Amino acid sequence: MSKLSDQILNELLELGDPERASHSQRFFKTGKGEYGEGDVFLGIKVPPQRALAKRYKQATRHDALDLLHSKYHEARLTALFLLVNLFNRADSVEKQQIYETYLSNVAYVNNWDLVDSSALQIVGHFLFDKDRSHLEALARSGDLWERRVAIIASYYFIRQFEFQDTLKLSEILLHDHEDLIHKAVGWMLREVGNRSRPTEETFLKEHYQAMPRTMLRYAIEKFPEVKRQAYLKGDI
Repeated sequence: MSKLSDQILNELLELGDPERASHSQRFFKTGKGEYGEGDVFLGIKVPPQRALAKRYKQATRHDALDLLHSKYHEARLTALFLLVNLFNRADSVEKQQIYETYLSNVAYVNNWDLVDSSALQIVGHFLFDKDRSHLEALARSGDLWERRVAIIASYYFIRQFEFQDTLKLSEILLHDHEDLIHKAVGWMLREVGNRSRPTEETFLKEHYQAMPRTMLRYAIEKFPEVKRQAYLKGDI
């Protein structure tokens, strides 16, 4: 590790709270056979990590990469905050380097909070005015986190009132076997509906009967109760 990444890690180690770490181990499903199996937590709340990343403005992409390879969950999350901050300040060449670094190291973006704190900010932002076909490849990946990166990255497009990529990715992921994907797809469909309810409902009317229940519940969470129940009962 670089001297600076070592310094950041040492600060994180000092912030650690064993009791909170124990809770996080359970919350993020780190047991055998669970999605976060083997992950190690220090027990640090998110705001201090964001503050730390903001304070270390001199950190480079390579410093962040050092931290991203850490066994500690919070070090990886802080690394992603550093990368997002760097991306926001970067020119077009540096943005592409950060994007490529992110995707080539996505194996370390290996829990839902890590994905959700970085995929739209880096992947979605970078691809907004470019060819987005790589998201389809990620959505068809055998890796859970690559699939979640794909659908969460599309949140950036949703915020710009562009919905077609999210709908296409949602269709690809419709029969995914992972609950974390069901939740992510349902969440993104709900975000589409927050901006254009007719667009979401057109998609739902075609697919809701085939959707996993969790995906559907997330997607219709903001619907009026009568309509929500109609979807749940299959009466649409």
